[in-house]
Amino acid sequence: MSDAAAPSQMTFWEHLQELRVRLVRSALIVMAGFGITYWQRFRLWDWAQRPFMEVFKAHSLAHAKALGLPPPTTFEPFAFTSLTEPFFSLMRISLWAAAFLVAPLLFYQLWAFIRPGLYEKERRMVIPFVFITSACFLGGAAFAYFNAFHFLGDILFKEAMDAGLRTNLHLEDYLDLFIYTVVGTGLMFELPVLVYFLARFRVVTAQTLLKYWRHATVGIVIAAAFLTPGDVIVTTIFFSAILLALYFASVLVAWFAAPKSSDPSGSGILR
Repeated sequence: MSDAAAPSQMTFWEHLQELRVRLVRSALIVMAGFGITYWQRFRLWDWAQRPFMEVFKAHSLAHAKALGLPPPTTFEPFAFTSLTEPFFSLMRISLWAAAFLVAPLLFYQLWAFIRPGLYEKERRMVIPFVFITSACFLGGAAFAYFNAFHFLGDILFKEAMDAGLRTNLHLEDYLDLFIYTVVGTGLMFELPVLVYFLARFRVVTAQTLLKYWRHATVGIVIAAAFLTPGDVIVTTIFFSAILLALYFASVLVAWFAAPKSSDPSGSGILR
């Protein structure tokens, strides 16, 4: 292979400089997206509470019917205890929405950072990389929004209704659960992409992943227990199940991505 096709050899300080450039550009990209999403912050809040409101309305109507009460006419479960809470909460959801909006550009910055350590053949994968990473992240977030959050909300809200508790949710606490669920699931769906590159660089193999699946299961459960919001075990079990399914999907990805013994591009690792 010619030198022109070999990975660039960068010093430690050059790597740090490149990382600084990519982080600054990523921050500027997010801030540009924030200008758009903050303008639509009230619509974003309506969108964020919609999965819960659907569950809340369904359980409220069912609970009233079971007790022989007239159906409620208003559904206002949210409250705030500080004048600044709505302001900062809407800013937070706008910031996260901006990250989703510019996700492809952020993944391109990630690609640009690792690009010097790849061979020329691998550098041409920029479009598939940006597309696949963006699709996995946004697909995971969509799965959380349309399925996972309904599932968690149904279980958690049913428990509260059966206990006879009145709904009076803090805006900030709700956004914590919503953002952790949506963003966390989106990041979880990036696991096969990460394993693909680790397999290409010969850091892991499909055989290794299968051999240590029990150890990985324990690590996944511990990580889910620490990273999921609240102390409800159902959230830990739910996220653990998703990660475990992605882990076994990553085994297939690692098998597919493993470089052949005659493929020199398989050693294109950052130097």
